[in-house]
Amino acid sequence: METKSPTVNEAEFQRLLQHLVNKTETVRLGGGKSRIAKEHEKGKLTARERIAYLTDADSEFLEIGQFAADGMYEEEGGCPSAGVVTGIGYVSGRMCVIVANDATVKAGAWFPMTAKKNLRAQEVAMENRLPIIYLVDSAGVFLPMQNEIFPDKEHFGRQFRNNARMSSMGIIQVAAIMGSCVAGGAYLPIMSDEAMIVDKTGSIFLAGSYLVKAAIGEVVDNETLGGATTHCEISGVTDNKYANDQECLDAIKKIFDKIGAGEKAGFDRKEPVAPAKNVAELYDVFPTDRVKPYDMNEVLARLVDNSDWEEYKADYGKTLICATARIDGWAVGIIANQRKIVKTKKGEMQMGGVIYSDSADKAARFIMNCNQRKIPLVFLQDVSGFMVGSKAEHGGIIKDGAKMVNAMANSVVPKFTFILGNSYGAGNYAMCGKAYDPRLIFSWPTAQMAVMSGASAAKTLLQIKVSALQKSGNVISAEEENQLLKEITDKYNEELSPYYAAARLWVDGVIDPLETRKIISMGIEAANHAPINERFNVGVIQT
Repeated sequence: METKSPTVNEAEFQRLLQHLVNKTETVRLGGGKSRIAKEHEKGKLTARERIAYLTDADSEFLEIGQFAADGMYEEEGGCPSAGVVTGIGYVSGRMCVIVANDATVKAGAWFPMTAKKNLRAQEVAMENRLPIIYLVDSAGVFLPMQNEIFPDKEHFGRQFRNNARMSSMGIIQVAAIMGSCVAGGAYLPIMSDEAMIVDKTGSIFLAGSYLVKAAIGEVVDNETLGGATTHCEISGVTDNKYANDQECLDAIKKIFDKIGAGEKAGFDRKEPVAPAKNVAELYDVFPTDRVKPYDMNEVLARLVDNSDWEEYKADYGKTLICATARIDGWAVGIIANQRKIVKTKKGEMQMGGVIYSDSADKAARFIMNCNQRKIPLVFLQDVSGFMVGSKAEHGGIIKDGAKMVNAMANSVVPKFTFILGNSYGAGNYAMCGKAYDPRLIFSWPTAQMAVMSGASAAKTLLQIKVSALQKSGNVISAEEENQLLKEITDKYNEELSPYYAAARLWVDGVIDPLETRKIISMGIEAANHAPINERFNVGVIQT
């Protein structure tokens, strides 16, 4: 049987996917093979091994923040995955959030991005009313950067506030102390519903033996100070001790095996059906060239069940596709940027990827309808921004854009965002960027996120730089100007990268497009644990 040669686009997509695989493999090693070996020598499992042992066999684990801190803290030796593994998984059949410190990375110390990632995991648990499991193994705050992690609202201390808030909300929290647990970090497991500890390797105290000696002159070893025997038999701080990691994780499984069922939001689901069109064809129908037009309908046909959807106002506001469909059986409302050039009934040409007044107006109404019908929203971004110019301004583009943002921001149904290609300027906002609380937000390897495109930004920044040099009396040659443009462009293009965004948790991760359906399905399943108690109210709508 003759095999079809890949197209140029498919070949480039495979190159991007291989880069994703390579980065993933590196990140999953944490602090490296030698550090993993040292944990094993202590009789400990690594963070990822603990999660694999804890979660149900053959179940999915949706990692959140895999590339957090990627390329950051290089002067400190790096901090892969921000030194903590987080995500949504299944334990004894129960969907939950799992947070596992990675002791192979700086002994699990907390960097600024570690705090941000932990808070993101708690946010996922709180929004979706999911139980959360903490597998604690951390040396505490990374002291050289304490000023960037300690006192502010979204810093280290916020997690304990969240512990207390989750408890009051009835969200189950279970913690296992499987290594170090020191200083302020000691409050996290002890503010959980149940705290267990691994004998000999787990320890918990407000101050270790060295600090105790320095502070009050007492000489005591760490095991006596805060080991499993001390806290299970003397202080009562922890509930039960276990001989090793496996026994401790088995105990967590037994806890989750006996949890009662909670309320549901009631999102509609039917038997899942695969798309009628081959999902792998996404690698060909979606162009890696970010300026090339394409038909977003061809993407939808490879994402939705049976390649079947009902489009809302198909002949109006054509630069945005609004449609109801099913993804893995779940009913969804889709808002997707159309990237091909379209023609209005009046004969006007509209650029693909741009939000015009008519498309913004249509999207606002569609979002309201989905809220009325309790249908989760999925945003597929490939957006250059809103239309500009005198015609757009005179037509009220700001007013119509505000209407769309208002409806989206006030939505009470869960929102899920995927950045397929461009995500520029206010278009990122209107299409439910990170600032608008999507339950999950992921990028494809083809994504680019910034205020404007690389070419436009670089030329603008060059003009500013050249003007500043001229004001100071410096005249630069055409050759120097070209070199300056290259430097600006290279730096800006690096910041456009989806990995740059993922490193800073502007997105939850970078994924193979074939993972999109699974993530939407798991996201809605998670959201279905949180009944909608808030009434949809858009306030004052600009008309």
